[in-house]
Amino acid sequence: MRSWVDSNGDGIGDLNGVTARLDYLKSLGVSGIWLMPINPSPSYHGYDVTDYYGINPQYGTPGDFRRLLAEAHQRGIKVIIDLVINHTSDQHPWFVAARDPANPYHDWYSWAGPHNDLSAASAVGGQAWRAAGSAHYLGDFTGAMPDLNYDTPAVRQAMLDVGRYWLKQGVDGFRLDAAQHIYYDFKAQDGDPRVLARNLAWWSQFRRAMQALHPDVYIVGEVTQDSPDRLAPWFGPLSAVFDFPLASQLIDSARNERAGDLPALLARTDAAYRKATGKAGVDAPFLSNHDQERVMSQLGGNLQHMRMAAAMLLTLPGQPFVYYGEELGMRGVKPDPDLREPMRWGRSGGETTWKASTAHDGAGVSVQAELADPASLLQHYRSLIRWRSEIGALRDGVLHAWPTTNTRIAAWQLQDASSHVLVLHNLSGQAQAVMLGRSAATFSTIARHTGSGATLADGQLRLPPYASVILR
Repeated sequence: MRSWVDSNGDGIGDLNGVTARLDYLKSLGVSGIWLMPINPSPSYHGYDVTDYYGINPQYGTPGDFRRLLAEAHQRGIKVIIDLVINHTSDQHPWFVAARDPANPYHDWYSWAGPHNDLSAASAVGGQAWRAAGSAHYLGDFTGAMPDLNYDTPAVRQAMLDVGRYWLKQGVDGFRLDAAQHIYYDFKAQDGDPRVLARNLAWWSQFRRAMQALHPDVYIVGEVTQDSPDRLAPWFGPLSAVFDFPLASQLIDSARNERAGDLPALLARTDAAYRKATGKAGVDAPFLSNHDQERVMSQLGGNLQHMRMAAAMLLTLPGQPFVYYGEELGMRGVKPDPDLREPMRWGRSGGETTWKASTAHDGAGVSVQAELADPASLLQHYRSLIRWRSEIGALRDGVLHAWPTTNTRIAAWQLQDASSHVLVLHNLSGQAQAVMLGRSAATFSTIARHTGSGATLADGQLRLPPYASVILR
């Protein structure tokens, strides 16, 4: 939000700025947007909320938000918002009151007792217990973010009420910040099935309450785990979880120009998720987010590798997420503010100025420049997303790995009720010939391709360097 579009000249992105660029998102092919925290907060990032019912005045008014929702829905774009309810700000009135042990809000937070180890490591690194005078409270992330105590019924009720409020305002769902940390507080709890069960029980309660009001509500969770088996249990309590292991593997495959472990990971992921949900197309794949170095930086600025990472992401089933500016090739490395720099629009106006750029991307990395270039990364994204709208199996298909001994090729089959396709990516800078074998009888037509020069004849597919093809 802060970095997207400034509509009033104060240097900070705002709600009206999002509304002003909905047509850009529509032209890109976007069908949903996730807004990072829009609630009042003392920080630039907003992940320490002081009022769950308010709009950060830097971003606009409740009326501006309602207008954004109406305009987005008119264009067929759904809106989910960040729900940051593992912790509050230490400036939230609840926590200010809770510092008094006699206040009813005291039980809304977790306080150390005589038997707690005050040196215990947090689940996210660093210390878990934070000093408040002579007392200590749980703050997994920082002292400015005290953890709520979900064993207190009033906390649960309060957060159910918050969720219902925003659904009634018209939002289509939520991105759950730190979803696994409701009960996973300490490093020593990693992998503890009892902690997992308590987390899942709460989020099941939350989802049931939201579905009672909005049956199609979409709830995606930030669950930072490194394997499909550890992510699969979250399906059911949630609509989806972000696929962190797949993100790492897609970038590795693009960088190394080899499929590597990607086929095996895709097979394990599809099997685990279908077992948990009974259906395909439930994944939430992505390449990077606001906490990670931008993809173009991870790939050392290599545009061809960036194109291949995008092509793999956008030919996999599920609801893929694209971090703003990724479609332009924006760069960014830690610290966090440098991962969240202003969106580059060019001379079209609205660029935010809340922070100076450290990436120093040239003028060619901008919407204006890339719209004018038919071979740009932005146009590549637009084409790939259009494929998804035209071929149902790319969104909802059952995935089967396609066997090949050519390590430079990443390939998979996707099938739904209306389409059956074979997706192949040449990850390398050299042309590749692929014999289809028994698949030649099933896949005989090049339905979509990037660039030009791909040919299919006599059961042999020839792929130019860094090319992607969909066979039907």
